[in-house]
Amino acid sequence: MSIASTPREGLLTEPRRGTNGSTNGKHRGTGRGPRRSLWPVVLGLVVLVVVMGGGAFYFLNQQAQGSNQGLAFEVAKGPIVVSVTESGTIKAAEQEILRAEVEGRTTIIHLIPEGTLVKKGDMLVELDSSSMEDEKLEDTIDVQNAEAAFIRAREDLEVAKNQALADVAQAKLDYEFAVEDLTKYKEGEYPNLLTEAESKIEIARENRTRAEEQYKGSMSLYEGDFISATELKADELALKKADLELKLSEQALELLEKWEYKRQIAQLESDVEQNRMALERAQRKASADVVQAEAELKARASELDRQQDRLERVIQQLAKAKIYAPRDGLVVYATSAQGGGFRGNQEPLQEGQEVRERQELIYLPTATQMIAEIKIHESSLEKVRLGMPVRVTVDALPGKQYRGEVTKIAPLPDANSMWMNPDLKVYNTVISITGNGEELRTGMSCRAEIIVENYDEAVYVPVQSIVRVSGQPTAFVVRADGSLDQREVEIGKDNNRMVIIRSGLEPGEKVLLAPPLGDTGTVETLRPEELTEEEKQKAEDAMDNPPVQPADLPPGMRPNGEGFEGQGGDGQGGQRGGGNAGMQQMMSNLTEEERTRLGELRQSGDTEGMMRYMQELAEKYGVEMPQMNRQGRQRPDGQGAEGGGGGGVREGGRQGRPDGDRPETAPPAGAESEQEPVE
Repeated sequence: MSIASTPREGLLTEPRRGTNGSTNGKHRGTGRGPRRSLWPVVLGLVVLVVVMGGGAFYFLNQQAQGSNQGLAFEVAKGPIVVSVTESGTIKAAEQEILRAEVEGRTTIIHLIPEGTLVKKGDMLVELDSSSMEDEKLEDTIDVQNAEAAFIRAREDLEVAKNQALADVAQAKLDYEFAVEDLTKYKEGEYPNLLTEAESKIEIARENRTRAEEQYKGSMSLYEGDFISATELKADELALKKADLELKLSEQALELLEKWEYKRQIAQLESDVEQNRMALERAQRKASADVVQAEAELKARASELDRQQDRLERVIQQLAKAKIYAPRDGLVVYATSAQGGGFRGNQEPLQEGQEVRERQELIYLPTATQMIAEIKIHESSLEKVRLGMPVRVTVDALPGKQYRGEVTKIAPLPDANSMWMNPDLKVYNTVISITGNGEELRTGMSCRAEIIVENYDEAVYVPVQSIVRVSGQPTAFVVRADGSLDQREVEIGKDNNRMVIIRSGLEPGEKVLLAPPLGDTGTVETLRPEELTEEEKQKAEDAMDNPPVQPADLPPGMRPNGEGFEGQGGDGQGGQRGGGNAGMQQMMSNLTEEERTRLGELRQSGDTEGMMRYMQELAEKYGVEMPQMNRQGRQRPDGQGAEGGGGGGVREGGRQGRPDGDRPETAPPAGAESEQEPVE
């Protein structure tokens, strides 16, 4: 580094000189002075390239020669704690949840600051209600119109009922009169008319008899010349008149009996029938009018109720536009408690923000009892049981540790996480924190370490030292002469740092760490001596609880009781990912030019260029490269990826750590995991 800095400093500090040695910075004469001053820079750059190339060559050569022995771990035997560690959020165990209850979407026009201690009845949120005020005025007018229409319909019903009664009564009376007229004619008028006609005939006969006797007497008197011809003529006319009256009386009787009686009877019977039908029509019309009036009244009553309900709903919505504290407490925004921003896919709560109906706005904790909400990846779900003890640490309170236990595990994956990443299946889990955590606040970030099992004595190695060869867990044991012994092992559970070896390795043997991971010093984790007897007993008792079976697992994947042995791809991911032995063989066969080129790319930080060059070298030497993305991470297709997500082992690389290099949740089975570039 000193070689590179010396010429650069000379270039910056040395004044430019012309041919006359002037230092005013202006070139005079031929101006060759400045051109000669660049030679130290060029020389320095050449030396720098040579040194860097030689250093890179030496580094790569030493790493290729010493990778078999330098990166090794001595198989350990001793106490170990198997645990699952996840990140989460602190929340109150019991809390009042205040939601936006105004229909549709509204805007916040007033919001109490978060963290404020409020009293019961204090206004917390006010939503925009200007449109509802206009709607209330319109609904009030509609209610008044509906009420007037209802009153009019009610009075029309009474009028219809009265008119119906009157019309039916009149029709009934007309019918009764018609029946009486028929009876009266048959039993009264006709017999009277018949008697009157017969009487007239009798009288006409008596009159004719008298007239005939009078005429005969007058005829005798005329012959005796007692009366004149005129008087005789008068008596003759009287007789003719009596004959005519008798004949007319007889004809009137015949007309009454043969014609007038039948006609009058038919007319009266028709009147009876017409009035009967009129009565029936009146009754039906009255019933229809009443029913129509009643229906109109019901319709107006329903319209009035509807308008009143609308007005009442608007009034209630106006009341809900202002949210008051139902009790004393500390104001916590729902977005803060849930984790706003990108992960929560929602903006922090603030004035002017638009909110939807039923959206959670504010939490008011109702007790000092706190819980921790975490998300357990499906690959670790088989390990966790209800009742397992938990150690909780809070980022905001360094050095403090809280105890708790698992009290709830969701039966279905978290929908929000699946929406953000369909390949990510995590299950919401609740940790009840024992004791009174007065210093804990809703929304604090935390890490929960669930204690699965405790071994007083077990053989273990780092998880990255185990790879899969043909689907079998395998360790590369370093012999005394430096050669490698590929040995199949039987593994147990892991804590994402160390995996328990059931058979295949003995304490004191050295296993190869591949690929190289740098420093393999101690990892901070719980030690058995740190556990209380109660926690140990809880962990043992919880193992008897039935596991929570996930409701939806990806095809071809099953929860593994060992936790560490997840299924990655088809079990051949390491071979497709370019086993570490093949890569080491390729690195040992590189030419000097290839090593120099690789060192230059690594030194420049051009990861993408280095990956392309490595791919060219792999094709040249017949080695299959691990499938990586642009960030140097393995592709989430099961090829060379983690076996079963958290704790899974991939072949030719180290085991992924779902709680090591991520902020919140474990990656899914076969998802991206960190990998050091192969050297």
